[in-house]
Order: sequence, then structure tokens, then C-alpha cells
Amino acid sequence: MTTEELRESLLSAPKNGYTTLTAEQRTEMQDYCKRYAAFMDACKTEREATIWAVREAEKQGFKAIVPGMKLQPGDKVYKDNRGKSIILAVIGSESLNCGANICAAHVDSPRMDLKPNPLYEDSEIAYFKTHYYGGIKKYQWTAIPLAIHGVVYRADGSIVTVSIGEEDKDPIFYVSDLLPHLAADQMKKTLAEGIVGEQLNVILGSEPLEGEGADLVKLHIMKLMNEKYGMIEKDFLSAELTVVPAGKCREVGFDRSLLAAYGHDDRVCAYAELEALFELENPARTAVCILADKEEIGSVGISGMQSQVFDTFMQDLCDATGARLNRCFENSFCLSADVSNAFDPNFAETCDKRNNSQINYGVAICKYTGSRGKGGASDASAEAMGHIRKTFGEAGVTWQIATLGKVDQGGGGTVAAYMANRNIVTVDAGVPVLAMHAPLEVVSKLDCYMTKQACKAVYLADY
Repeated sequence: MTTEELRESLLSAPKNGYTTLTAEQRTEMQDYCKRYAAFMDACKTEREATIWAVREAEKQGFKAIVPGMKLQPGDKVYKDNRGKSIILAVIGSESLNCGANICAAHVDSPRMDLKPNPLYEDSEIAYFKTHYYGGIKKYQWTAIPLAIHGVVYRADGSIVTVSIGEEDKDPIFYVSDLLPHLAADQMKKTLAEGIVGEQLNVILGSEPLEGEGADLVKLHIMKLMNEKYGMIEKDFLSAELTVVPAGKCREVGFDRSLLAAYGHDDRVCAYAELEALFELENPARTAVCILADKEEIGSVGISGMQSQVFDTFMQDLCDATGARLNRCFENSFCLSADVSNAFDPNFAETCDKRNNSQINYGVAICKYTGSRGKGGASDASAEAMGHIRKTFGEAGVTWQIATLGKVDQGGGGTVAAYMANRNIVTVDAGVPVLAMHAPLEVVSKLDCYMTKQACKAVYLADY
């Protein structure tokens, strides 16, 4: 054999996905990304993503699961977990004792949450106090247009939905930064110190009500909120209001090959696994789709992946089909569908390029996440990696390998460990992202499309 033939047969040489993309796939990719962009515009929070998923699932014939109901192959069911996360399933022809094929993503993203007593006035400007949620670079959240989303549970028990700052006619909100002319001291600080959490105060307005007394601007803002939402100040205590970047998902570049939006991490994978599930009719193995909450703060709480809601849902499926939950778990496979960091040549020193994902090279398979010695990772086995490699290969999915930066640079986690803790074989894979956790993240259309294809291949695989 020639050296070229040896190289071709023995060495690994990842290729840009566009080199193998067919004309038909290009059309499918563009159509898919249009649907994904519309989803992103409609879903800025986990609540909105859950509501959207319930509505679309019901259009596809899914029904809310009821404990004690009997299920047959082909049945489609879901569980809405308190409006903040959702689990869906298409029942397969094989017994759940043989396991399920699971795709798990999360629909929460870094943001700024209002404190319980947020409204105040200082120097005749009204503000909201916030507490940031998830890992952010705080300086990135200043001097950009912001919107407010969420719900308010009022004293009379009624619930009001809030969404303001997204429409052209809406006002936006804003966190100020210091002008460079006076920033000599600020510029000497580290990026982490330049803007601190207690400075992430959102500007609401500056016009005082006519009259006498203190805090007339604050009173004016509260009056406007009362007129629009029926709120009084005490209602903030039972409100869940979130400040997120305002604006729509947009194409990036002259070639429009990239998408910029808030919250690609991890709604880009959540949408992929959801649409892939909708395309299933009569799978051999039961297919399960999870859109979880609270991943950005450790998958904790009643709507996070550590919650027992997933176990309860799967128990209901097993009860309805005469299977055992522990047997189902030990024979199941889970794709932890979460994003990876795309290699950025502007910050090449943070990554091991040989083991980092790149945009346009397809869905990124990550054997382990964690940090400094794989802390917090599930670390997939050779057998698990072999299964996903075989599954993607047989389905024609363009894929690549990913790790999260250099060994001692930092790290992060996904829901993988919590699925593996349930005795479910789990592998991480997802879309590479540029500027992850920034108010505006960037992904490749090709990688988005291939991740959807990857999720469908997992649902249909024989494990």
C-alpha cells in the first residue's frame, strides 16, 4: 500500500461537514434551522420552552400520562413537570425490560433573576435588583438591550404572564456601565472585578409622579406595573421574573452559515431531540425525550435532572407496560444532549485543538466533562463510545470528538452524571458553541442539523 492509502485507512482525519453535505441535506438543514430559530424567538426561558413543547406535542398526538393508564406500542405520552420541565415518550414494540433510548437536554440558560424585593429608587432612577443565575461573565450583561420574562403569582391566587422587551413597540431594559473617560480605576481591575454582581441593577425608568414625598419614580413604575399586570409590590415575593437579552435569533456572516441567539446552551439540543421524537411513529425501543431545568446550577430542585420526576415518569411507563423500572434502567441508553465549546482561534491557548470540537464538523461526542481530573463527570465507557460511534456511522451522521478545554483550564458538567447514577449508560454529545454563556452565543447551522439527525439515530438504535 502507498503511504496515502495507509493514511486513508489507518489515520483519523476529520472533515468539514460541508464536504459531504448533499443538496437535499442542504435544503433540509436550512428548513430545520428556520424552525429552530422560530423556537428560539418564542422560548427565552424554561417555562416558555415547556409551554411550547406541550402545545406542539399535543398537535403531534401526545397525551398527558395518567398513572394507571395502559399503553400500547406507538402511543405517545408526556408529563409536564409544573410548567418548568417536560418528559415525553413514544412507546416501542419491545418491552421496557429491554430498556429505552433516551435523549436528555436542558432548557434553562444563564440569566439574571429578580431578587424577592427588587424594586428601588436611587438618585431618581428606578431599578430592579438581580441575582445572576448560572455561570456568566458579568461585564457582558451591561450596555445591551434586555427583556423581562416570567410569571407573577398574585395575592388573589391569579397568575400573570410577563413578556416585555421583545417586540418593536416594547421598551427595553438596561444595565449601565462606566464611561471610559472615568474608568481609569475600573480598567485596572480584572474582568471578574470590573463589574460585580451587585452592580447588575436593571434600569426601569426615571419619570417621577407628580406630588410630594420620596421615591416618586419607584411609585410611578409600580403604578404602571399595577395598571398592566395588576401587581402590588408584595407580589414580587411570589413572582418568577427573569431578565434576558432582548432580540431574535439571527443569521451570522455573509454566507449565513451561523446562527446567533441567546440560550443556544442548551435549547439547541433540546429542540433537536424534540423534533426528532416528533418524527417517530413505531420505534422498536421506547424513545424518551427529556427537557430538564436547573442544569446551569447543578440540576438541583424539583425540576432538575436530580429530581425524582424522571423516575416517576419511567415507573408509570413500566407499570403501564408490565416492566420493572430497575431492569429498564440497566438496559437503557441515554444521549446527554448538551453543547460543547467550539474551538475559537481568538482563544486558542485555552484548548487542546486535537481534542476540541470545531464548528461545521458535526455533532460533538464528549466522553467526559467535569473539571481538573474529570471531577463531576460520568466518563463514558469504551462500550458506550463504541455504541454511539456505530449508531452515528450507520445513520450517516457527521460527528467529531470534543473535550472541554485544556486539562487544568477549567471545565463544566452536564446531566450525564445524574443519568449514569441511575444505572443508565450515558454519553454526552451536542452542538459546538462559540461564546458559550454570553448573552449572544453562536452555532453552526450544519452542526444544529446533524445534532437533530444524531438524536433520531439514537431513538432508533438497537442497543
